[in-house]
Amino acid sequence: MKKKNFIFATAILIMTIVFLAACNSSEGSTSGDSSSDSSSNFPNKPITVIVPWSAGGGTDTGTRVLQPYLEEELGVTVNVVNKTGGGGWVGWNELANAKPDGYTIGVANSPHIITGYLNPSLNRDKDLDNFIGLGMHVIDPDTIAIRPDDDRFSTLEELIDYAKENEVTVSATGEGKDEHLVMLNFNKKYGTNFKPVHFEGASESKSNVLGGHVDVLVANLGEVLSLHDNKEVKVLGVAAQERSDFMPNVPTLEEEGFEVYQESSRGFIAPADTNEEAVKVLKEALDKTINNEDHIKEMNELGFGVNHESGEDYMNILKKDEQAILELTDLLGWE
Repeated sequence: MKKKNFIFATAILIMTIVFLAACNSSEGSTSGDSSSDSSSNFPNKPITVIVPWSAGGGTDTGTRVLQPYLEEELGVTVNVVNKTGGGGWVGWNELANAKPDGYTIGVANSPHIITGYLNPSLNRDKDLDNFIGLGMHVIDPDTIAIRPDDDRFSTLEELIDYAKENEVTVSATGEGKDEHLVMLNFNKKYGTNFKPVHFEGASESKSNVLGGHVDVLVANLGEVLSLHDNKEVKVLGVAAQERSDFMPNVPTLEEEGFEVYQESSRGFIAPADTNEEAVKVLKEALDKTINNEDHIKEMNELGFGVNHESGEDYMNILKKDEQAILELTDLLGWE
């Protein structure tokens, strides 16, 4: 009897050990699957896109046009958040310090992001190495515009002649930004007296020019197209090598005898060391959505020229911009 009880107890013990081992194995497998799912299931919650400029400007508008296409492609909510100040660097600093999990990305503007750290007086501790490129969205040339009722000048030639003899205030969005570079080039090449007045974004620049507080509006074409179409401003020239399809009747600055070229590019970036799987998903989503025909049509209607480049190519473009700006440090007084 004792022998039978011993055998029975031993059998129960063995069954218990086998059961516990099976449970542990199952839990380990489940844990492994969960870990795998967490990296391959991106995204599974809302994504934040930091726009470092105020609402209503070209960067903000273009990002919000893309937003619903990106949401449909990724299957999650995409929140566009404006973080203004510091010539864009309030937003870019926040992006650089964000958790590199792919759930916080941002929009970069060139030359703004580059001149913001090359300017030695600003003492920035971050640069392009703190980010990775996800894809370029837009290339937008600069324009020069005035109020239609300004009786001092009505053509670019008249404006330049006037500015050689008088100080003329011009809108810009920060030292070394594309609008600023346009005026610096005119001052250096043609002896004008353009004085920049800096604002935190194109919407503020436009309102100050329209309100008569600043003489001349220098802004990207996409930011002035509606004002041009509504005859709220008169665009005197476009700082591109060819006329824009969006303003075919407006000559380039070169056509009018002034060799000044300047444009702004915009694209999407993420913090350095962002999760590789997330980067892959985001790049593919941006490739599809930026090249979506309906998206391109919407952008073109607003005057934005879509010009997509993949993540690595976009980052190489920014690096080339950096080298070009380094050659202008004397013009900017940064030496």
